[in-house]
Amino acid sequence: MIRKMASSATCIFCKIVKGEIPCLKLVETEKTLAFLDIQPLSRGHALVIPKHHGEKLADIPDDSLAELLPIAKKLAIASGAADYNILQNNGKLAHQEVGHVHVHMIPKPNEKEGLVVGWPQQATDFEALKKLHAEIKEKL
Repeated sequence: MIRKMASSATCIFCKIVKGEIPCLKLVETEKTLAFLDIQPLSRGHALVIPKHHGEKLADIPDDSLAELLPIAKKLAIASGAADYNILQNNGKLAHQEVGHVHVHMIPKPNEKEGLVVGWPQQATDFEALKKLHAEIKEKL
């Protein structure tokens, strides 16, 4: 059975997939497209997207997600970057700018270029952590 991929008429990434907006294509398969980011954080910054439209990771069928990381890995190798970030955000509060799932491959050539990340660690309450563990495991 062939399933029609979801698409959004207003989504910039869906327009790129349909060829309505040009891109600097790096890799294309039946379910995935990778291209250079036009607002890069560093040289070689690329995006990998499923052709199936969905705003968040949970909105995309598993078979349309299967190639995202292998292609990001190939891009990282091809870029020659010794250090890089693989990033995937879900929702505006999590810094997602385009409402279509995408994975960034961002080379980190030095301290000034590439992704800059803060990591505000919190003190751990191990009893609360154990309760959270049980809650999550129950839903898996």
